[in-house]
Amino acid sequence: MALPVYLEVGPKRTFASAVDWPGWSRGGRDEAAAIGNLVGHGPRYVAALDGLAIGLRLPRSVADVEVVERLTGGSGTDFGVPSRPATGDERAVDDPEAGRLADILRACWDAFDAAASAAIGVELAKGPRGGGRGLDRIVGHVWEADVAYQQSLGHPYRPTGGVAPAADMRRLRDSALSALSSRIAGEPLPPSRRTSEPWSPRSYVRRAAWHALDHAWEIEDRARQPAEGMCAGW
Repeated sequence: MALPVYLEVGPKRTFASAVDWPGWSRGGRDEAAAIGNLVGHGPRYVAALDGLAIGLRLPRSVADVEVVERLTGGSGTDFGVPSRPATGDERAVDDPEAGRLADILRACWDAFDAAASAAIGVELAKGPRGGGRGLDRIVGHVWEADVAYQQSLGHPYRPTGGVAPAADMRRLRDSALSALSSRIAGEPLPPSRRTSEPWSPRSYVRRAAWHALDHAWEIEDRARQPAEGMCAGW
C-alpha cells in the first residue's frame, strides 16, 4: 500500500509530509526532491518514534508514495518551514488519536533531547562560510519555537524569568501537552490578543514534531561530519 503524502509547493521549495505520521516532513527544491528526501528519512523517523510506528510500512522508493493533496506554499515554505496544514488536519480528534498524537510528539522531543545530549562537548561541523548554530543556540532556538507554537495553538506560555531554555524544557512541554489536551477537548481558549485563528491540534503536533526532528537530525549529521572542509552549509 502506498504512503499517503501531501505536498506544499512554493516558488522555490517544496515540502512533502506523510499525512498520517506527524513530524515526517522533508523539503527539497522541487516535488521529486522533497519526496525522495522524505523516503530517505523514513528509517530515521521510525527510529525516532521508538516503537510507536507499528503499522507504518516504509516506502522502498518514491514509487511507493501517493500524493493525495497539493497545497500552494508561500514565503515560509521557501524559507524552509512546512507552513500549510493538510485539509484533514481540521478534523476532530477522538481519544485514541489524542493519545497517539501526544505520544508521537513526546517521542520527537525525546529524539531531539537524545541528539543534543550526545553532542555535548562535540564540535559541530560548520558550512564553508562558517555558518551554523552551536549546540546551545540550537537548543535555545527549539525552545523559542516551541513557545511560539504553543501560542499559535491558542495557549500562550509564560516562561520562568531567568531560567535557561534547556532547564525550562520540561515545564514548557508539560504546558504544551496540557494545552493540546484542552484544545482537543474543545475547552474555551484563554484570553489572548491573537487576531488569527489558532492552529488545530493536528497542525500543532505536525509542526512541533517536525521542528524537533529537523534539529535532532541536524545535530546528528553535523556531529558526524569533520569540523573542517564540509561541502555544504546549514
